[in-house]
Amino acid sequence: MRILVTGGTGVVGRETVSLLVEKGHQVRLVSRGAEEDAKEWSRGVEPHAANVSDQEALRGAADDCDAVLHLAGIVSESPPEVTFDKVNVEGTRTLLREAERAGVRRFVYVSSLGAERGESGYHRSKFAAEELVREFSGEWSICRLANVYGPGDAVISVLLRWIRTLPVMPLLDDGETEFQPIWVEDAAEALVAMVERDDLSGRALEVAGAELTCLSDLVDRLGKLVDRHPVTLPVPSRLASFGAWAGRKLGVDVPVDPGQITMLNEGSVVRAPEGNALQTILGITPTPIGEGLRRLADSAPEQLPQEGIGDLERKQFTLEVNDAKLNAAELMHELRSRLGELTPWTMELAPEPGTPTLLEAGATLTMNLPGRGNIQVRVADLTDEHLTMVTLEGHPLAGGVRIEMNDLAPGRLRLMVLVYDRTAGLLDWLMMHSVGSTLQSYTWETLLERLADASGGTAAGDVESETSTLGDDAAETVEGWVKELVLRRRREAREQAAPVEEVQREFRPLQ
Repeated sequence: MRILVTGGTGVVGRETVSLLVEKGHQVRLVSRGAEEDAKEWSRGVEPHAANVSDQEALRGAADDCDAVLHLAGIVSESPPEVTFDKVNVEGTRTLLREAERAGVRRFVYVSSLGAERGESGYHRSKFAAEELVREFSGEWSICRLANVYGPGDAVISVLLRWIRTLPVMPLLDDGETEFQPIWVEDAAEALVAMVERDDLSGRALEVAGAELTCLSDLVDRLGKLVDRHPVTLPVPSRLASFGAWAGRKLGVDVPVDPGQITMLNEGSVVRAPEGNALQTILGITPTPIGEGLRRLADSAPEQLPQEGIGDLERKQFTLEVNDAKLNAAELMHELRSRLGELTPWTMELAPEPGTPTLLEAGATLTMNLPGRGNIQVRVADLTDEHLTMVTLEGHPLAGGVRIEMNDLAPGRLRLMVLVYDRTAGLLDWLMMHSVGSTLQSYTWETLLERLADASGGTAAGDVESETSTLGDDAAETVEGWVKELVLRRRREAREQAAPVEEVQREFRPLQ
């Protein structure tokens, strides 16, 4: 089947597109940046650049498609341009018109669990869109999807980052309001089934995980998982709504907005007479929440340089070594296997139970930073002479670190650390411009000195360091390099075997 998918770059959409491709379908991805977004998949995805609310740009998107899977929507507004009515309602109306024009046979709409009874602006807009979908001339079905958690989701992933970094954990009211979250892979499997099956036309299905939970239960589970136990502080709903509003205005990362607080208080649980359609109708065995949270702990999305604030900085640390007993490849092996010993106290490795300490391509490493809590990086690229680590969501920096080891002559090495980063947010900017930058320099200088010792040689002098701010062209080059590394890693993870001819952007340190 050829399936038009909107919202394919979100938490649920990315997993769903991957599963559709895996099952042999052709996906037409509709998004504003579709040409760039489609590069995340090595095959099976064709782009159509359009905003779902723009009928002219959308025209032709549904041509030759057998089905439409409409995931795109917003959970919070930014008036006057981005509102529930413009995106969730009118965007659905526009897409339905395009599907009707092209003669698409099936339209699957992704709504929200509780949309038909909810009082939040989001729920009302989703139910209004449902009413439009019911008028579709072909086959239609509606998936009322529960809160989905997975890499980068807006609620449980944020709770996890807070637990890793905050000494005090705010909880909405008493934290006991129940909801029924679903692991992202289960949600994707459900949506693919609704696209493929011929017996679901004219039905609205409630799809959720199997277990009820609440914020206090999640905080307890996640705290045990990462071995951090912040003090919990109950916050009344009204105060939380104001705090969420103020936090978003200030650019502070908050897990919910006022509308989502209303939704949580309404209770997002299955109430349909047939029960949870994930099991009763779609026949999918849900992932236990404990297992889903365990997977979530090591699957945070990368935090690219372009996602930070301020100028992109380049920091270079260099040390030459004489009389080394190990060559570059051998010393890289030492770094891979002894990273925890070679890094100083400013970067404690593996503070969480079960996290890896061996540097391998694709590995997620957890570290503890003084005053910042636990943060993560991912190994995006690894050879015998260099490795690149990219920061993940929750890290105070957005960017990458490249460690290089070069043989200059027998017994002579050049060791280098290159850091390209922006601060992730305003509070992180304040921290980096007080003590953070000094600690960062100390960390990399100490690592190079210890690597020199591990080589069996002698440092030819002190570590040389320099810091510069990159201009627009140089910053764009670095951003493209890091993004390509991340996309390649994602493609390899999905395909399990990246083509030999996969394009790799050659990297050279910027002077």
